[in-house]
Amino acid sequence: MSETHGALAGARVLAISIGKAIPLVVARAGTEAVVMSGIRKHPVSTLVHPLGVQVRPLGVAGDEQADLTAHGGLDKAVYAYPAEHYAWWNARRRAAAQPEAHRGLAFGAMGENLTIEGLEETELWVGDVLRIGTAVLCVASPREPSCKFNAVLGYRHAARDMVESGYSGVYLSVVQTGEVRAGDCIYVQHGPRKLSIDSINRWRRDGRRHLF
Repeated sequence: MSETHGALAGARVLAISIGKAIPLVVARAGTEAVVMSGIRKHPVSTLVHPLGVQVRPLGVAGDEQADLTAHGGLDKAVYAYPAEHYAWWNARRRAAAQPEAHRGLAFGAMGENLTIEGLEETELWVGDVLRIGTAVLCVASPREPSCKFNAVLGYRHAARDMVESGYSGVYLSVVQTGEVRAGDCIYVQHGPRKLSIDSINRWRRDGRRHLF
């Protein structure tokens, strides 16, 4: 590891969100199916009410994942998403004539545990370490969206749009358990810097467009 960097200018946590696994209607192969999913999350710590939340080896306390092959587990314990992308997603939903697009998306709507600002995917590499509050997290991978993401965003090409845009957010593993709260600064420690999140996203965009 290289030296620990100070908090990036403005890099902080805006909200911490959790969700329970509940039934979700998704479109698959031209039909509908009901699956269990923890993708619908709601904030439990905000800048207005910055409550401390425990981060444990398998994720944020109180959060659930239904399909551990896709989300959760040690390598995908915590999901972080840049708040800067929310305006773009709101515009995409309006363009798709999503019925509730006028309301805008609340933090947690992308299924993220940590809504962050000042730190985007293009600045992160696999193996980078993030120190937030008393917790230490490690960048593991970008998100690869599924049909569940289409269902939550309310239009059929949401997963494709995430791949095309590179606005994937990042999965984090837990190096050290601890407490985080909205408003905490994010300190970045560089890892080996051999594989960037951006390069993975570009490979997915260029190599998997035919899937959508």
